[in-house]
Amino acid sequence: MSINIKPLADRVLIEPIEAETTTASGIIIPDSAKEKPQKGIVIAVGKGTKDQPMTVKKGDAVLYAKYAGTELNIEGKDYLILRESEILATL
Repeated sequence: MSINIKPLADRVLIEPIEAETTTASGIIIPDSAKEKPQKGIVIAVGKGTKDQPMTVKKGDAVLYAKYAGTELNIEGKDYLILRESEILATL
């Protein structure tokens, strides 16, 4: 499946990586206690601004701020679109 979304300027489209559902010791974490994911895979990137070129690229695994960006649901899948400055690190 191909996503036909092209982020503008310094925005990045990310597919969040789901948080673990069990702990290392085997305890199952209920949905109400799960943390919001902060890791994801870059799906698409904008061209950047004239002063600041993009440093992340498609396929990079990244860490982002917990409440960063805007959540999108496209064809039943969850995505996040945010500015590159909201990305904290690459993995």
